[in-house]
Amino acid sequence: MSKIFQRLKKEFLGVIPAAIFFFVAFQLLALTRSLILRQYDIETSTFFAATFGALVVAKVVMVADLLPFINRFPDRPLIYNILWKTAIYMITASVVRYIEHLVRFYLEYGNIAEANRHLIDDVVWPHVWVVHIWLLVVFLMYCVITELIRVLGRERVRSIFLGTKEPIAA
Repeated sequence: MSKIFQRLKKEFLGVIPAAIFFFVAFQLLALTRSLILRQYDIETSTFFAATFGALVVAKVVMVADLLPFINRFPDRPLIYNILWKTAIYMITASVVRYIEHLVRFYLEYGNIAEANRHLIDDVVWPHVWVVHIWLLVVFLMYCVITELIRVLGRERVRSIFLGTKEPIAA
């Protein structure tokens, strides 16, 4: 029982930084969406949806980071791993968003083909592109930060960004 508790504690503590990062990013995305829709007098309340989405994405990213092919270019310049991971996260997010909307239409129409047709016909493409551009920027920033931490170490990155009393040797 102790090993299970220790594993759960480690998982929980490991997901906190990513959850905080994605929470802030998804709340900004929700605010952007709300501001866009306000022009058309459409009120949205997306705080809980953005919070839930941030938690799901944080956990998915943490699980994806355990896959053997995720750190494909560890000895090459950082840009390789950054672009590789960003692409994987974007593809995953796109598939998850597609399935999320498809399920909603499937529950309404009861047929996958019909649900897919309505999804493609009813989607507001400019909104989809705004969300995907935001996701691209968010995932890119996340990958840059995590790759810097991987290469430089957590303490050194913390010192670079937040400062310390002791100077760090280059």
